[in-house]
Amino acid sequence: MTPAARLAAAAAIIDRISAGKAPAEAVLKTWGTENRYAGSKDRRAIADQVYKVLRARGRLVWAMGGREDGRALVIGALSLIDGLSVEEIETLHSGDGYGPKPLSKQERARISATADDLPGWVAAGLPEFVIEDFKGTFGDRWAEEAAGLMVPRAPIDLRINAAKATVEEVEAELREAGLSSARTPWSAWGLRLSAEPPPNVQALEAFKAGRIEIQDEGSQIVCWLAGVRPGMTVVDYCAGGGGKTLGLAMQGLAAGASRVEAASEPERVWTPTGWVDPPAAGKPKPAPIAQGEGRLIACDVVQKRLDNIRPRLARAGVEAELIHLGPNGGGVEDIVGMADVVFVDAPCTGSGTWRRRPEDAWRLKPEDVDRMHSLQTAILARAAKLVKPGGRLVYVTCSMLRVENEATVDAFEEDHPGFVPVAIVEALSSDAITDPGRARLGALAQGHRLRMSPASTDTDGFFAAVYERAR
Repeated sequence: MTPAARLAAAAAIIDRISAGKAPAEAVLKTWGTENRYAGSKDRRAIADQVYKVLRARGRLVWAMGGREDGRALVIGALSLIDGLSVEEIETLHSGDGYGPKPLSKQERARISATADDLPGWVAAGLPEFVIEDFKGTFGDRWAEEAAGLMVPRAPIDLRINAAKATVEEVEAELREAGLSSARTPWSAWGLRLSAEPPPNVQALEAFKAGRIEIQDEGSQIVCWLAGVRPGMTVVDYCAGGGGKTLGLAMQGLAAGASRVEAASEPERVWTPTGWVDPPAAGKPKPAPIAQGEGRLIACDVVQKRLDNIRPRLARAGVEAELIHLGPNGGGVEDIVGMADVVFVDAPCTGSGTWRRRPEDAWRLKPEDVDRMHSLQTAILARAAKLVKPGGRLVYVTCSMLRVENEATVDAFEEDHPGFVPVAIVEALSSDAITDPGRARLGALAQGHRLRMSPASTDTDGFFAAVYERAR
C-alpha cells in the first residue's frame, strides 16, 4: 500500500471506531481480515496512525474546527503531530489511486493556522468534563497524570504462575524466544516486556502451558492486598474475565505452597486447600475443593464471562467454583457471613486503562460516571454481606475518577461502620511484593486507600480500599 492509501484506510477505521462500541484493537483486526492485500507493515503503519489520532483526539477536533470524522482527524495529526507542511500533506491527498481526495479550502486553512492557545483540557488530551475531577484529586499534578494516560505504548506485564515455574525459569524461556524482559518493581512475580515491537505473548509455549498470564502490574498488586492463605474461602465477586481470580489463587500459592517439580510426572494442582494429586492415569484434572476446607469462588452476572474463565483456570491448573449471580446479587446465599476474603473488582469506566484503550476516553459521558457510582455502591453493599467476622473486604476499580473511588468508599464507610479500615502497608502480602515495593506503595497510600497510575507507579490506573469486618 502507498502512504496515501494507508492514510485513507486509517481514516475509514477511525470512523468505524467512532460509530461503534468495539475496542479499537478489534476493529483493526477485523479490517485486516477483510483486506488481506494489506501486508504486516501496512497493518502496523495503519494501526500506529489510528492510535496516534485516538490519543490526541481532543486536540485534533479542536484544531480542525470541531470536525470529528476520520479524514479531518488524520489531516490534523499530519500537521500537529507529524509536523508536515501544507504542501507535504497536499502531496498525500492528491486523490490518486486509493489515496484520499485533495484538501478543501477549509481543511487547508485549518492546518495553516496555529493552535498554540489551547484550553487546558484540550492540551491534556482528556474529555473536558473529567478535568475538574482530576484537579480535585491530583491538584497541581493533574496535567502530569492526564499525560500519563495518553502515552504512545504501554508495556506488557506478565505474572508468573508459581505452580508451574519460577521467575528465573520464565526469564530464561523468554530469552530463548528472543524476548527481553525486566523484573517489575513492585510485584515479586511479575516480568515486563517492551511493547515495541508488540510481542505475541499468546503464541508462546509458556502462555499455552499456563506458566504465565498477561496481567498489568497494578492488577497484580491489588490482588496482593487480599491476604489470601491456603484453606480460606475466597470470593471474587465481580470476576469478569477471571484475571484477578487467578491472581488471588496465585497469592495463596505464594503464601503457603512450594512448587512441585513435575519432571515426567503429571503436575499436581494447587487449590486454596493446598496441593491436590492428579488422577493416577490420564490427563490430570483439577479436583473439586471440599467445602469447609477452602474454596475459591468466582461470581459474575454474565454467564458468558464465567464460561470464558474455564479454559484459563484449566491452563493455570487452578480449581474454582463459578457462580452466576442474579440481577440483585442472588445465588450466594449459602456463603453469607462465611468468606475469609471478598474481592470486589467493581464495574467502572475503565479510565485507568485509557493508555491501552484511548478510544474509551471519548466514548465516556458524565451520566456514565454517575451510573457507575450508583452501581458500585450497591454491589459493594451486597458483597460485604458475604464477609465473615474478622474477614477482609477489598474494593478495587481500574478508574482514575474520584466519583468512582473515594466517593464510593466514603458512602460505604458511612453505611457500614462495622468494617474497619486496614492500612495498605499492612495488607500488602510480603510473599508477593518486593520489600522496596512494599515500602514505596505504603508511602503512596493514604491509610487504607491506594491510588496507582501510569504517572505515579508506571502501571495502569487503579484504586483500592481494604477493610476488615469487626469480630
